[in-house]
Order: sequence, then structure tokens, then C-alpha cells
Amino acid sequence: MFYHVKELQYHAKPERPDPVFARMLQEVIGGQWGEISVAMQYLFQGWNVRGNEKYRDLLLDTGTEELGHIEMLATMVARLLEGAPVPTLEEAAKDPVINAILGGMNPQHIIVSGLGAMPSDSNGRRWTADYIIASGNLLADFRMNLTAESQGRLQVARLYEMTDDRGVKDMLAWLLARDTMHQNQWYAAIKELEEKENIVVPSTFPRQLEHREVSHVLFNNSAGNQSAHGRWAHGPSMDGEGVFKYVEKPVPFAPKPKLNPAPPNIHNTPPEDC
Repeated sequence: MFYHVKELQYHAKPERPDPVFARMLQEVIGGQWGEISVAMQYLFQGWNVRGNEKYRDLLLDTGTEELGHIEMLATMVARLLEGAPVPTLEEAAKDPVINAILGGMNPQHIIVSGLGAMPSDSNGRRWTADYIIASGNLLADFRMNLTAESQGRLQVARLYEMTDDRGVKDMLAWLLARDTMHQNQWYAAIKELEEKENIVVPSTFPRQLEHREVSHVLFNNSAGNQSAHGRWAHGPSMDGEGVFKYVEKPVPFAPKPKLNPAPPNIHNTPPEDC
């Protein structure tokens, strides 16, 4: 069960109102890489773990922490909206500063949420569960978690550079530090699973059932051959199962496809070459 503690994990108090920055912060609440996404992703991954209790516990620890980060950000958004001018169009026409605020803020922060945060991104698009991954394969999921923390930390760093409010920067600095830890922990879990399983997901699928002749081949499928100079093109493969090969001029393995005409009741355009 969940138990909510009223105190915040860290401070979320700006120096002054800023409705435009409140809108920007919405991206790391309800955007693709925001806190709602990582909270739901980690919790569903954890709830779906079968065995492997240390990984389940890690996922649930972190998913629950991310719920706290949503609360911190929602509190910051609400406080950034407190005392902000709610201008009329007539006032905006007279004052360019008010006009800029009206043009930059999210009007739904007034009309819909009544000066509060919403489960949406910086353009007002509602959060969707389509953003999350919970596949049941922990190595695949932990790699996605590392990606999510990398993208999330990148966005928080950009927001840090976009404000001079010391209170906002202080909270963002905390979130940056926590994202540093989360990137480290997922990377550690990934390395641990790779040592047990190998690096290719899923490791349980029999290799003899795939076309092994192309398992470690890089095809040059675009103009230029700069990709030939990377570690991925020469030497032992990273999974230890073969040797990388670079093919400068790939050739097709199958003939040109030709589809049969659709039946008359489908009413497609009749083919000219039949």
C-alpha cells in the first residue's frame, strides 16, 4: 500500500511568480520524459516482476520517489502562478509586458486548473500511458529506464539554464542530482544483468534459429562510408558471439515484391500492368 507523508522530499519555493516558467515546468511533469512517465514506468515494471526481489524493490523504491518529484514540481508550478497577473485582453493591448505574459503562459493554468499544475506537457497535451514501457524483460526495461533518466536530466538541465530564480534553480539542482543517481543505478543493474545473460535481448531466444550469417554485419545503407571506422564495424562483436563485418555495397537477398490485385469488392485502383 502507499502512505503519503505531507512534507516534500525537497524545497519547491520560487522567489517570485513566473507563469511563463510554470508552463515550461509542465514538460518535466507530464511530457514524454517527465516525472509522471518515469513514476508509472518504474511502478508497473516493479509490479510485474516475477521473482528477482532486489530488482522489484529497486523499481518500487524509485517509482515511489518519482511520485514525490511530481508533487514537488506541482507545488512549484502552483507557487509560480500565485500572485501572477491575470490580465484582460484590454490590459494586454495597453501594456507590452502583460501582453508577453499572456502570450507566453498557458491559459489553461487559469481556465482549467485554477492556478495549479496539470498532468500535461508544456503545450497542454495530456500525459498518456503510451509513453511508458513495462515489458517483463528487465534488461530491456532497465535500458529504457536509463534512456528516460538521460532525457529527463537533459530537459531539467535546459530548464535550469532558462531561469535566474534561485528558488527554482535550487529545486532543479536537487532533481539533477537525483537523476544522476538514477542513471547510475540503472546502468549498474544493466551491467549486472548483462554479465548474467549477455547483452542481446532476449537472451533466451535460441541463436541457432536466427540467420547467424547477418547477426554481426553492418550494411552501408546510406551515402558515404564514415560508419566503417567505428568499433561496431570491425573486431569481436560485443556479445562475444562473432566478429563484426562491414559491407560497403549491400546487395538484396530477395527479389522485387509483386502483390496480387485486390478483389473487386475492395474497389482499389485497377493495376495497369496486369
